Amino acid sequence: MDIRGIDHIELYVGDARQAAFYFGTAVGFTLLGQGGPETGLVGQRSLLLGQGDIRMVLTTGLTADHPASGYVARHGDGIAVVAVEVGDAAGAYAELVARGATSVTPPRTWTGADAEVVTAEVGGFGDVLHRLVERRGDRGDFLPGAIEATPAGGGTDERLLAEIDHLAVCVPPGQLDDTVAHYERVFGFAQIFEEHIEVAGQAMNSKVVQDTSGRVTLVLLEPDAGRRPGQIDAFLTEHHGAGVQHLGLRTDDIVGAVGALGARGVRFAGTPAAYYDDLEQRVGKVDAPLDRLRDLSILVDADHGGQLLQIFTESMHVRRTLFLELIERRGARTFGSGNIRALYEAKERELAVAGATPAVAAGTARGAGA
Repeated sequence: MDIRGIDHIELYVGDARQAAFYFGTAVGFTLLGQGGPETGLVGQRSLLLGQGDIRMVLTTGLTADHPASGYVARHGDGIAVVAVEVGDAAGAYAELVARGATSVTPPRTWTGADAEVVTAEVGGFGDVLHRLVERRGDRGDFLPGAIEATPAGGGTDERLLAEIDHLAVCVPPGQLDDTVAHYERVFGFAQIFEEHIEVAGQAMNSKVVQDTSGRVTLVLLEPDAGRRPGQIDAFLTEHHGAGVQHLGLRTDDIVGAVGALGARGVRFAGTPAAYYDDLEQRVGKVDAPLDRLRDLSILVDADHGGQLLQIFTESMHVRRTLFLELIERRGARTFGSGNIRALYEAKERELAVAGATPAVAAGTARGAGA
């Protein structure tokens, strides 16, 4: 199967226009198109946003029986579809189903004056689907006949964010290995990284899988049920099952991007000042002013290929589930273990301040059989 990268993601949200206002005003996305019943999208309203090479669809169900309505009722706003571009959508769909993928939507062709797009859908993890997208002709026509282009507006031309780097997925205890095996067997991904993290009596397991192109990366996270409940447990409780915990967005200038987004109201997770005291002893010389990194709470880590700079936003949702990560790669191709620990600790502090302590939330989940 010829996977060429992430084509787009689709969020199911309670109010697409309200969500678009946040992503446009605060995160710098531009409204590129929209569709609804008048364009053949029955029972839904969808808005297409873009920035750099990132394409994001925000969909709200207009009827109670629409899949987006059920998803939001169960999980809250969240990423419901991870779409990948392929060379042959119909062929990829048949291949995946033959390997054991759950069929959701058979191939369909969307035709316009200058473009043709073929889509099909199969099951992924939890209630998240994978959409296979084959594009021919004008790539600017996102979904011919269904999503109509709109005049640019509601965002910025600064292109602070370049592309989707990865998605981090939380799965219930005991499901990590099976999820990795599923992506290896069905989708042809390979495991490229794994880590066991212990923080203050809590623990989680992390494994990273990636397609052969290196353009689609899933960071899979599982709480250690034998340790004290923590933020992964809290996500699974509030989200009611497996789902995308955060979306990693690559930037070419993380210092500039964090400064600009912070000025627009995006709230980032803080980092203790002591983190920077011996930073260069841990990761080597950093080509950025340490005082500026400290002021912005930007994390720095390294792997065998180089360094990576990261920061995580606070969740923009009332359930404290989905949040964003900004990442600048300076040669690093994987994920430094030090920053996984830093993320874990930062999220714990955010949950504590918000009054939703992981121990209480996780205890409720286990009592409910989650």
